[in-house]
Amino acid sequence: MPPFTPTPVTVIEVVAPVIVAFLFIALCGILREPTRQQFSAVFVGGAGAAYLSGGFGLLELVFTAIITLLSLRGLRDYRAIGVAWLLHSGWDLMHDWWGNPILPFVPNSSFGCFVCDPVIAIWYFLGAPTFWRRARQST
Repeated sequence: MPPFTPTPVTVIEVVAPVIVAFLFIALCGILREPTRQQFSAVFVGGAGAAYLSGGFGLLELVFTAIITLLSLRGLRDYRAIGVAWLLHSGWDLMHDWWGNPILPFVPNSSFGCFVCDPVIAIWYFLGAPTFWRRARQST
């Protein structure tokens, strides 16, 4: 078993993933409905499979199955997508502690996803609103 190896937390380790989350939200917000919801459901389903060989054996398959079911439900309900991102965040933290990052060439990638994913989840719990229409209307 690998040693407990959490990523050292610095300001940049927290701020950068939040910026990535806001960029994701901004780009996703460009998509019109129902494409935004469909893309979001498929995307989180893919994210759920990212750790298939992440070191937790059969638990990886169970996790992937749960995320797949949530992504299917997410085709009709943004809250399911939000729940999937929160679960993925917890999975990211476990992999960070395990020392097996989501991107093997970026040692702090699982910690970054752990920070990023809840920000994205909040947006989905709010119904994944677009900010682009408001920005266009105010100009």
